Amino acid sequence: MTDINAFIDEKVKTNDVFLFMKGTPDFPQCGFSGQVVQILNYLGVEYDSANVLEDPELREGIKAYSNWPTIPQLYVKGEFVGGADIAREMFQSGELQSFLEGKGIAVRQTA
Repeated sequence: MTDINAFIDEKVKTNDVFLFMKGTPDFPQCGFSGQVVQILNYLGVEYDSANVLEDPELREGIKAYSNWPTIPQLYVKGEFVGGADIAREMFQSGELQSFLEGKGIAVRQTA
């Protein structure tokens, strides 16, 4: 396993919710990353993140790790959930909230 794969694997497996994104939660540098941050913040989900713009190796490594071509990438309990479109669709249907709760992740009640 390469160093970058080991780094990604460690982040995905040791954080309940982890977001690989462009920018930071306080300063997203892409609209899609910003959408996922907004959803997680709205739901009150605790998460950690990594800014792929700081490291070209990480930016390419995460795409290979997940076999998914775009960023952001959301992971819950080590499982790849998807990117911005999938996260948004799941959120709008209520599926994301149920998925998170099913994994033991606390979600703010929004009804």
